[in-house]
Amino acid sequence: MSLRKLVAGNWKMNGLRISLGELAPIGRAATAAKRIDVAICPPFTLVAQAAANADGIAIGGQDCHFATTGAYTGYISADMLTDAGASHVIVGHSERRSANHETDADVRAKAEAAMEAGLVAILCIGETDKQRDAGRAGLAVASQLDGSLPRTATGDTLIIAYEPRWAIGTGRTPSSGEIGEMHKLIRAKLIDILGTEGVRVRILYGGSVTSHNAAEFLSVPDVDGALVGGASLTAAQFVPIIEAAENVSQ
Repeated sequence: MSLRKLVAGNWKMNGLRISLGELAPIGRAATAAKRIDVAICPPFTLVAQAAANADGIAIGGQDCHFATTGAYTGYISADMLTDAGASHVIVGHSERRSANHETDADVRAKAEAAMEAGLVAILCIGETDKQRDAGRAGLAVASQLDGSLPRTATGDTLIIAYEPRWAIGTGRTPSSGEIGEMHKLIRAKLIDILGTEGVRVRILYGGSVTSHNAAEFLSVPDVDGALVGGASLTAAQFVPIIEAAENVSQ
């Protein structure tokens, strides 16, 4: 089953108000691309302004808390993101799993909160270099997915982003064959957990995606888009990835 591809940009802790000027050319490219979807996840300070000015682009947050309200200084709830105009939110990114010690249970609770608030959860999973070198990449990813995935998820409320941790921001990337093997495993696990609904869940690849490798990666079976980090910060770098996704989808 061929799914509509999504190219999503994660700005991480980058971007000031002046950075929103990048959205206009990205939006024009997104509008011109008829076969794919485009999203940008800016820092929380820019979500509302981005959502008000983004044409043809979905806007998402980079994280959310599992609680709706409460004494959680410095956090943001899924309802707050919805109120700011976001439609998506990233949960379980490897940088948060590592630096903030988020567990699969934490990520699952956040994804459930996101879906309850009407957001599409972009749930990140991926193995470490040690797990891959030990031949345990598949087991690690399957375990993460099993522990993080809400059982009420559907293809309309959930997106999976496979990001091998060792490829994020390092310039290292797995081969197309390795990506295909892992996406095939993830698809099988989704079907095992969600039944036929697992066929409809998009699986993005993320990890040092650039304009130079996007077409190759996006052509791999069961790669339904890309979660892009540094290359999403400027239209000059991100638009070619959008165009590659559109061309692959023809």
